[in-house]
Amino acid sequence: MKKLLIIQNITREAPGLLIDVLKNYNVSYDCFDLSQDLPTIMLENYGAMVILGGPDSANDQTPKMIYERELVKKALDTKMPILGICLGLQILVKVAGGSVKKNHIQEIGFLDHNQEQYTVDLTRDGQDDLLLKNLPKKFPIFQLHGETVELTDCMVLLGIGKHCRNQIVKIAPGVYGLQGHLELTESMLEDWLTHDVDLVSYDKKELVGYYKTMQEHYVIMGKTLCENFLKLAGFVK
Repeated sequence: MKKLLIIQNITREAPGLLIDVLKNYNVSYDCFDLSQDLPTIMLENYGAMVILGGPDSANDQTPKMIYERELVKKALDTKMPILGICLGLQILVKVAGGSVKKNHIQEIGFLDHNQEQYTVDLTRDGQDDLLLKNLPKKFPIFQLHGETVELTDCMVLLGIGKHCRNQIVKIAPGVYGLQGHLELTESMLEDWLTHDVDLVSYDKKELVGYYKTMQEHYVIMGKTLCENFLKLAGFVK
């Protein structure tokens, strides 16, 4: 069995709940932090890829983002199963022919500017897609982004948000992206609240407390999504 390839865009945006699922199913993986180094990655050694979030824009012309877009293009050309989270979604959409632009508002945290919970509503296609099997038709999600994606006619919208419409997307067969963070753990949230420029002004105790009120349900959803992707990628039966 080939390994799972995990791409980190910044150290603090770690795989989170995905690691628990990988360990539970004894799935081997390699994780590369591109904020530390741009390694030579042999894609033929991997059966699927997960691309995590980060503060970059998929439109950046930095050496890191040029490298990452080229890596993703090669993976798409081989029809490798891929799951992108936040920035990962945006990179996938851009490389596959869509575009990335500024969203009309930044989505940050669990609650919007009206103190209403950020949620995702599954479309009919989303309710029928195996990636989202056993997930509710509507669920809360943590957001941390200022950009959004515009899809091509070949892409399928699976989940919709109120302030940022394109929340879950099927970019190609076996290739998916989520704008929000279902992989989030309590320790990751605490780290982000300390080090992320968009979160340092937030009340740490209040936001962690809010997470704890939904933690059991949130963890189940996050692990379910990860398990579903691993099944689609052939790692789990």
